[in-house]
Amino acid sequence: MSLRLFTSAAALALTAGMAQADYTLHVIHINDLHSRIEPISKYDGTCDAESNAEGKCFGGVARVYTKINELREQLAGENVIVLDAGDQYQGSLMYTTYKGDVEIEMMNKIGFDAMAVGNHEFDDGDEGLAKLLDGASFPVLSGNIDVSSSNILVGKLKDTVILEVGGEKIGIVSALATDTVETSSPSAAVIFSDEIENLQQDVATLTDAGVSKIIALNHVGVTKDMAIAEAVDGLDAVVGGHSHTKFSNTEEGAMAYPTMVGDVPVVQAYAYSKYVGHLTLVFDDAGNVTSATGDTILLDASVAEDEAIKARIAELAGPIEEMKTRVVADAGDVIVGDRDVCRAMECSMGNLVADAMLDRVKDQGVEIAIQNGGGLRASIDAGEVTMGEVLTVLPFQNTLSTFQVTGETIVAALENGVSQMEEGAGRFPQVAGMSFTVDPSAEAGSRISDVMVGGAPIDLGKTYGVVSNNYVRNGGDGYKMFVDAMNAYDFGPDLADVTAEYIAANAPYTPYTDGRITVK
Repeated sequence: MSLRLFTSAAALALTAGMAQADYTLHVIHINDLHSRIEPISKYDGTCDAESNAEGKCFGGVARVYTKINELREQLAGENVIVLDAGDQYQGSLMYTTYKGDVEIEMMNKIGFDAMAVGNHEFDDGDEGLAKLLDGASFPVLSGNIDVSSSNILVGKLKDTVILEVGGEKIGIVSALATDTVETSSPSAAVIFSDEIENLQQDVATLTDAGVSKIIALNHVGVTKDMAIAEAVDGLDAVVGGHSHTKFSNTEEGAMAYPTMVGDVPVVQAYAYSKYVGHLTLVFDDAGNVTSATGDTILLDASVAEDEAIKARIAELAGPIEEMKTRVVADAGDVIVGDRDVCRAMECSMGNLVADAMLDRVKDQGVEIAIQNGGGLRASIDAGEVTMGEVLTVLPFQNTLSTFQVTGETIVAALENGVSQMEEGAGRFPQVAGMSFTVDPSAEAGSRISDVMVGGAPIDLGKTYGVVSNNYVRNGGDGYKMFVDAMNAYDFGPDLADVTAEYIAANAPYTPYTDGRITVK
């Protein structure tokens, strides 16, 4: 697709003036909240109370509630809908503890008009999605998944929704990424079909029913949203999620809000409760969009937290504190996670975390795990291991990220990882499924040798499946070579949960090093 198709909303002025029949619709939207019920830090993890009091935190549902209500009040008497593009589930201890109950409670308080199913709504199987469908006070939809063979979901999921707003019918269609069978846990009874084909069919159905204003509320990622905007006739706007893409007209590096594909505006509002999007659409009498403007709104400390919701969250947080003291396993010895060790050589904590990552996705054809040493923040003493200790080691709420790169790229990644050993940089690679030798006395870029994968020399031309965390996959700690990796998926389960489950499955856990990293 040519970049010339894309233009900012500010440049869109398809009519010089408004006819009497013009209709204005305000679309307020979020996506990929990922259980960030409490405020978040600048790194998107849960923010502590002290930092929040100091004004250093963002988002949280108490701020989302405040901002959406403020917009409703400002737009009183106008046409307003509030949409969620999916993935309320998974990403914090609120979800781990309550398995969707808190997300459903808060969404009902906010009062959405419609929500798309996200892939992580299937993280606890069909039952997890059924809980959302039963508990939500608003319609939840997805048009390209057939649940008619699922005894748990049959009859509960909508293909389309028609909202009556200001005397007009607003049609909502939706699609969910077809690779959800690989990224989450729907049952075999849930059948996925092509996003574009199904959206076109649903648009046609709504058009035949006399609906002339149609919005796609998708959970497919920005690249697919762009393709949908270009390919599906009859769409007036695309409100998306899944790729956690930042759209903004003020923040450097963000996509323009909205980004136009022909005459169709496409928007998204990043993730983790940090932003609320506000898209203003003007339609002519024939239902054509004549203007599309707006922006995302940063929910920083200037947005007050609703006091009632804040109090409710504090009440809900009590059992989470108890969870932190929950014993998940026993360790036979100290699991060494000291930064002086894990940023310079093989360490037992690095082996634990990398082994846990690789074990979790080994049935997906993944052969190699890479964990940045700087992501390991503590050691764990011998004896009982609590969830709180695991969270202290892995506090960032990083998620598992799977992707494919060549052997040549793997070697380049290892060279990056050891390029600042003398500085104790956090990029040092802890690995599983592979081994390598590093010579710190050599020039940076020429330090790696003897790279083995599964006991065989690495093939520079071969494509390997890799698992890491989302920070590394997106270029953190200098791993820029992974940014354009093939088949990348950054939104797997939380790394702390994966590690805790691995320790429990291997209890009593015996920490070890085995020579997978040799330092000359």
